[in-house]
Amino acid sequence: MTGLIFMKMMHITFHFEYSEQIEEILDTNRIENYVRYPLVQGRDREGKHLGNQAFPGNITVIQAQMSEEKIGPVWEALRDFKEAKNAHQHLEALVLPVENRLA
Repeated sequence: MTGLIFMKMMHITFHFEYSEQIEEILDTNRIENYVRYPLVQGRDREGKHLGNQAFPGNITVIQAQMSEEKIGPVWEALRDFKEAKNAHQHLEALVLPVENRLA
C-alpha cells in the first residue's frame, strides 16, 4: 500500500523537574501529538518516588506518537540529555509499534 505512515509510540519516564527540557526536545523535533502524565508515583534506579517525605520526588511520563522517521532524531536527543549530567541518568525511553490508530 502506498502512502501508509507507520507510527510508533515512544514512552519516556523521567524525574518531573525535567518536564520542560523533555518537552523542548519533542517541540524541536516537531512532535505535536503526545500525552504527559505529571507527578506520578513510581520507582526507578534511585528507588521509590511517591511524593512524600519518606520517598520524595515524582516521575513524569510522556507518551508520544510519531512517524518512524522521527524516532531516530528524538532518540538521539534523549540520549544526549541522559548522558549530559549524572542527574539525568534516571531517564528511560522505549519505542513501541502502533498497530492501529484512530485519529
